[in-house]
Amino acid sequence: MKKIINNIKENYKLVIAVLVIGVFLGLIFSGSSDKTTAGTNAVEGHEGHNHESEDPTTWTCSMHPQIKQDKPGKCPICAMDLIPLINRQSAGDDVNPNEIVMTESAAKLAAIQTMKVQLGVPEKSVRLQGKIHADERNISELTARFGGRIEKLFVNFTGQTVRKGDKLATIYSPDLVTAQRELLEAIGFKSSRPSLYQASKGKLKLWDLTDKQIEEIETKGEPMLYFDVLSPISGTVTVRNVAIGDYIKEGSKLFEVVDLSRLWVMLDAYESDLPWIKVNDKLEFTVQAMPGKNYEAKVTFIDPFINGDTRVAKVRAEVVNKNQQLKPEMFVNGIVKSKTEKGLNKILIPKSAVLWTGKRSVVYVKVPNRETPSFLYREIVLGPEAGAFFVVSEGLKENEEIAINGVFKIDAAAQLIGLPSMMNPDGGKVSMGHNHGDMGAGNSMQKMESAVVDEKFKKQLTGFYNEYLLLTKAFVASDPSLVKPAAESLLSKLSTIDMSLLKGDAHMQWMTNLNVLETKLKAIAASKDIGVQRTAFAPFNQALYKSIKSFGLYKVTTYYQFCPMADDDKGAYWFSNSEEIQNPYFGEMMLGCGEVKETIK
Repeated sequence: MKKIINNIKENYKLVIAVLVIGVFLGLIFSGSSDKTTAGTNAVEGHEGHNHESEDPTTWTCSMHPQIKQDKPGKCPICAMDLIPLINRQSAGDDVNPNEIVMTESAAKLAAIQTMKVQLGVPEKSVRLQGKIHADERNISELTARFGGRIEKLFVNFTGQTVRKGDKLATIYSPDLVTAQRELLEAIGFKSSRPSLYQASKGKLKLWDLTDKQIEEIETKGEPMLYFDVLSPISGTVTVRNVAIGDYIKEGSKLFEVVDLSRLWVMLDAYESDLPWIKVNDKLEFTVQAMPGKNYEAKVTFIDPFINGDTRVAKVRAEVVNKNQQLKPEMFVNGIVKSKTEKGLNKILIPKSAVLWTGKRSVVYVKVPNRETPSFLYREIVLGPEAGAFFVVSEGLKENEEIAINGVFKIDAAAQLIGLPSMMNPDGGKVSMGHNHGDMGAGNSMQKMESAVVDEKFKKQLTGFYNEYLLLTKAFVASDPSLVKPAAESLLSKLSTIDMSLLKGDAHMQWMTNLNVLETKLKAIAASKDIGVQRTAFAPFNQALYKSIKSFGLYKVTTYYQFCPMADDDKGAYWFSNSEEIQNPYFGEMMLGCGEVKETIK
């Protein structure tokens, strides 16, 4: 022990020096480590902060808002592209409460495109159908001015061509003979009683005797026993009501002569077409009897009345009929290329920019002077359709910027955060009413069936179905003249269905079906050929089936029936309110062909 203590005493200076050096080195390394750790933490915290603030967008599905991801992709339920859930704080403090704010990357991924609203002259090509008619101003009908007997007939058949002044028939008339004798007697009093002479002469003129014929009677001094009926115009005899030996009475119809050198092209224009058609508009038309040959004319008259049965107005053009190639009653397909009045500019926007509910037309206007894309919901009033554009009557000004692509994604984002949108103009989040299972094509309709559908919409769809039965009845009768107005009436009924009663998937499903229903009904209404009408009727029924299965009918049982021979042996369906088969694709030809495939209650 003493030895150890003695050693320590001898080396205490060395021990103290070692301890001092150790403490010094520890302080140095400790400080360096703290500084390094603090610096690292600061960098990590800064980087993490920057990363969080770079693009704090949450991505969700417009149809399944329960899906939320931190990056873009596809919805795992319905495979739709995810849309950004808006971070409103990134837009600044002066944001309108109803403003839909998006990041630049979100707008690009949503494929949003915009354009500035411009003034332009609306143009449209209106397709019309009709027939060729005789010019009513060039029709001459000959009637008997006096009674008598047909002695000779120079027109042997209907369709014979005659020239002005040609003899059509010769008549013997006792009354005419008496009137000529009165004239001959009045000639003797021509100087003393000129009024009597003029009265006798005037009587013969009223009976269509020419001045030359009257002069011949006066020269001969004896009455003409036979009177020739002369053609008043050059043309074609379209009616012949007499034969040799017929006795006729005063006022009897003898002949009708029509000049076919100029004809009328009479076209049917629906109410929606009329704003686009003006007098002097250029008409290009073809005739089914002469395929490949094009004709041109100008609109000369527009009927001031709408036909109460067909719901169309007649549009007339005049055409020169060279070589008599065109015949009255030929079918015509025409296109009128029209503009609004010169100098009358209107605001035009692409159809893709408009969301339409049946009651409201909606666009999204880009807010100017924003660092990030921002949009505001706006309702507008649409004017007539102009090809790929709509005329805007109210709601937009020139040079305002609107979204023209990705509009539905903007609207869906607005719905998700409870801002005013197409379906909810007053704002508030939409209850989608989805089942969250697999939404594959095989069971999407079943999912829709289980969703809650507004009873008011069901009643409107049922009213449409009841009107549809009248169209089916017209097809069973195989009468295109009945099918056409029935389709027009059904098209009008379709426009009264309020799609804003549907939400989410249901709304999208109806819009898809609506496009087919509307297109096929227009095709049926536009044709007068029962074959063409039935061809359009087949896909129409498929779209109607999807609608009825998706949304249901109100207290109605319907029978979905099928004929394997319809539609060129491809098979086609239709609905009936009875199990009895009455085939609309064949009518009386095969009225009972078909079977009930499904009963929908």
